[in-house]
Order: sequence, then structure tokens, then C-alpha cells
Amino acid sequence: MDRGLDGFLPWRGSLMLDVVFLAMFLVIPVLAWSIRQAKAGRYLLHKRVQLVLAVVLLAAVGAFEIDMQLFTEWRDRAAGWPGRPGSPYYDKATDGGLAVYALWVHLLFAVSTAVLWVYVIVQALRKFPSPPQPGPHSGSHVRWARVAAWDMFLTALTGWVFYYLAFIA
Repeated sequence: MDRGLDGFLPWRGSLMLDVVFLAMFLVIPVLAWSIRQAKAGRYLLHKRVQLVLAVVLLAAVGAFEIDMQLFTEWRDRAAGWPGRPGSPYYDKATDGGLAVYALWVHLLFAVSTAVLWVYVIVQALRKFPSPPQPGPHSGSHVRWARVAAWDMFLTALTGWVFYYLAFIA
């Protein structure tokens, strides 16, 4: 059993699981603040914050996926090890339980968020002038960005639920 690098939180999460778990507590308020900047007419600030968030999230998700695919076996962590009981919401024998369902729901939101963010950002970069200001693309941008923002919130929420079910409970 190779669990990967232990995290810094007092539960069974790996280093990258702990980093992403906590990072989303920062990403969501920054996202909300950035949206308020756009509503207040500070479009250039909104654009810059969104691009920084996109780059930071891309790097974090990339590092997270490398860790999950190559180094950390989340199932072993959820199942526990001697002296560290496993989650009551994960059954290693059947690779089932509520934690697995929570992961699938989380992945549904995470993948759709990634697609939506790429779409919203690419369209904004292509269709808004520089410096950004309202224009013909504004209605579409607001509509799809709102969906993407809610999707990001649901990605975070379902990720926190999965983390709790698999690594804290």
C-alpha cells in the first residue's frame, strides 16, 4: 500500500488533497470578490483576477492530478491503515460506498466547470476589447460566467463533501 505523501491536516488526506481542500476556501471568496469588481465597473481588475485564478487553478489541478494518478492512492487512505481507522463511508472490498458516489458527483461538477471556464475565458479574451468594457458580448458573458461561477461553487462544495466522507469521517 503506497499512500503517497501525508497531508498536514490531522486526517487521512494526502498533501495535495489537503492543499486543494483548503485552497477552495480561498478560491470561492476571491471569485465572488472578482465578480463584485465587474459589477462595480472595474472590468480590468476583474479580468486580471480571473486570469490569475485560472492559471493558479490550472497549476493546482495539474499538480493534483499528477499526484492522484502517480503517487497517491486515495482508496487506501479512505480505507485506513493500522492505527488509523478508515472511513465508514468507503468499502474497499467493493470499491463502493457513499464516498464513491460523492466523488462521482464531484467529478461531474469539476469537469463541467473546467469546460465552462475555458469557454468563458476564451470567449472573453476574443470578444471583449482591451482594456475590457461592456459590449455586444456582455449578455452572453454574464450568462455563461454565472453558470461557471455556480458550477465552481458546486465543485468546491462537492469536493469538501467527498473529502469529509473519505478522509475525515
